Amino acid sequence: MRTVTTVPPSFPPVTPDVLLPPAERERWRVICGDAEHWRVGLYSPGDTAPQDIVELEQHDCPEMFLLLSGNLSLLLLREGRVEEVPLEAGRPILVEAPHNGFCPCGAHTGVALVVERDRFKTIYRTIDEWLQTGPTP
Repeated sequence: MRTVTTVPPSFPPVTPDVLLPPAERERWRVICGDAEHWRVGLYSPGDTAPQDIVELEQHDCPEMFLLLSGNLSLLLLREGRVEEVPLEAGRPILVEAPHNGFCPCGAHTGVALVVERDRFKTIYRTIDEWLQTGPTP
């Protein structure tokens, strides 16, 4: 298990009212935010199947995922079971459970917009550790 604390400002400086740089094929990139309030990023995992995922993360606050393109599924630990949740375009999901994601059509082929707080703690554990300890309330 490991814990990471994110503190403001946890996003790069940007010039307001100007198009931001285009997305690149990477797992996670925070693109902008409002210090002490929120930040937005692009999430595109390299894992391609549930069995590729070793570790789940859980924040001490919810985060919202919205599929922008391609195919992307989340692996969530809910009620003591690991469940696969395929994201659907136009249908956001608010995630509080331990989670991770994968792109079933190939590495970085799905992209989700993620909105989260600018200050939070994240706990990372292996799936086995989560199953033994359960989610953090």
